[in-house]
Amino acid sequence: MYHEIHLDKINVNSQPPAEEPARQYFFMAKCRQWVKNFERKNGRLPGACVTTFGCQMNARDSEKLAGILREIGYAEEPDEKKADFVIFNTCTVRENANQRLYGRLGQLSRSKKQNPDMKIALCGCMMQEERVLEKLKQSYSFVDLVFGTHNIYKFAELLAACLESDRMLIDVWEGTDKIVEDIPSERKYPFKSGVNIMFGCNNFCSYCIVPYVRGRERSRDPKEILREIEALAADGVVEVMLLGQNVNSYGKTLEKPVSFAQLLTEVEKIDGLRRIRFMTSHPKDLSDELIEVMGRSEKICRHLHLPIQSGSNRILEKMNRRYTREHYLELTEKIRRAVPDISLTTDMIVGFPGETEEDFRDTLDMVRRVRYDAVFTFQYSKRSGTPAAAMEGQVTPEVMKDRFDRLLLAVQSISAEVCSIHTGSVQEVLVESVNDHDPSLLTGRMSNNLLVHFPGDASLIGKLVNVKLNECRGFYYLGEGGQVSCEKGK
Repeated sequence: MYHEIHLDKINVNSQPPAEEPARQYFFMAKCRQWVKNFERKNGRLPGACVTTFGCQMNARDSEKLAGILREIGYAEEPDEKKADFVIFNTCTVRENANQRLYGRLGQLSRSKKQNPDMKIALCGCMMQEERVLEKLKQSYSFVDLVFGTHNIYKFAELLAACLESDRMLIDVWEGTDKIVEDIPSERKYPFKSGVNIMFGCNNFCSYCIVPYVRGRERSRDPKEILREIEALAADGVVEVMLLGQNVNSYGKTLEKPVSFAQLLTEVEKIDGLRRIRFMTSHPKDLSDELIEVMGRSEKICRHLHLPIQSGSNRILEKMNRRYTREHYLELTEKIRRAVPDISLTTDMIVGFPGETEEDFRDTLDMVRRVRYDAVFTFQYSKRSGTPAAAMEGQVTPEVMKDRFDRLLLAVQSISAEVCSIHTGSVQEVLVESVNDHDPSLLTGRMSNNLLVHFPGDASLIGKLVNVKLNECRGFYYLGEGGQVSCEKGK
C-alpha cells in the first residue's frame, strides 16, 4: 500500500486523519516538509542513524524505523556522532544492556552540544521500564524522544512532535492489542527478510523480562502476513524468517484461530519463495501437526531452534518452562524421525538460582543425548523485575563460571562431530555476502543454518548456489563450486 502513497500530495495544513495508517502518512508528509526546510537552510539533507540492540524482533522493528526515515527524506548516516537524528532501539533482556545504552548516551551528549540540531530518540523494550524512564528524566534530560514497544507504528507522528519541541517527549504505553499494517520498511538485505507474525509473549518464564515489556501475545491476520510475503517474493526475496517470541502459539488470539502449521502451509504456496525459517519455538507448544508439516515441506529450512534452558526437571519447574526433560526428548525424537537431516540448536542457562551440581549434570546429559548442532550458552544474569531475581540460592560467580566452561567444552566437542557429517557432500547455499576476512571468498548459509565460505564473485550474492563442502571447521565449512541451483518447489 505505501508504495502507492505520494507524500508530497498530502495536505499537511488539514487535520490529520483519525484512522491508521493514513494518519502516519500525514505525519510523514509533515516531517518531509521539515526535511526540505533543513536542506534549504544547511545545503544538505539531515542524516539519521538507527542503532539496534537485541533480538531479531528488534532488528525487524528497526527496519520499520529506517523505512519511515527514508520516506521522510533523511539520508543514512552510519556514524551516530555525526547524525542529526539518532535513534537507539533498545534491549533489556540483560541488565548490562541498560549500562551499554547509558554509556552511549554519555558519549552523544558531547556531540549534541556541538550540533544543536541533533535529536536523540530511544525506543524498544528498555523504555517499558518505569525505573529507566525516571533515570532518563533525571540524568539524560537531553534525550528528545522516548517511546516503547507498543506504539512503534506511531514513529512518524512522534517524530513530527519531537521536531517541533525543545523538551523531552515520552509516549510509553503499558500495553495494546493494536496491530497497524502497511508501515514502510527498509530491508537490510534485498534477498531475505524477517516477517513479524505475532507480538508479545504469554509464557512468563521466571528469569525473563520480555512479557513485561513486550506485552501479551497478539497474532497478525494470516491474510496480512501472506500479502506481505507475496510482495516480498515479488520484490526478489527468496528467504523469509517468520518472527515471534513464541511462533508455535501463533493464531490463538485470532477471532478465527489458525495454527502455526496451517500458516506455514499457506506460506509455502507463495511463488518465488525458496526458503522459510522461523523462530523462536517454545517446546511446550511444538505440535505434531507442525512436525508433520516440516517433514513434508520442500521450503521450510532443515533447522529448528528449540530452547531447553536446562536439563533438570527441578530447574525447569523453577523457570516456569512448563515441560519436562522427558517431554523435550520425545519432541526431538519425533522431529528427527520426520526430518532426518534436521539441525537442532538450543539455548541453555547455567547457574540458575538453586541449581545444584546434580541439576547441572542433567543439563550436560541433555547435550550428550540430543547432540545439538549448536548450543547458545549463557551464565544466569539476575534481571530486576523478574521472579528469579528474588529467588534464594543464587549461584556464586565462581561456580557459575566453572559450570559454564564445562558445558562449553562438551558442546564444542559434540557440535564439531555433528556438524562435520556433511563433509564431501554438495549442498544448496544462499549467498549472503563477501567474506569479512577474505574478499576472495563468499559467505553463505545452508538450509540447516551452517555457514559456508567458498571462492566466488560478488554477483552471486542473493542467489542459491550448489557448493561442495570440502572441510568442516567446527561451526562453518570451507567449500568450492558456486553453480546457481535451479528453482524448485514453486
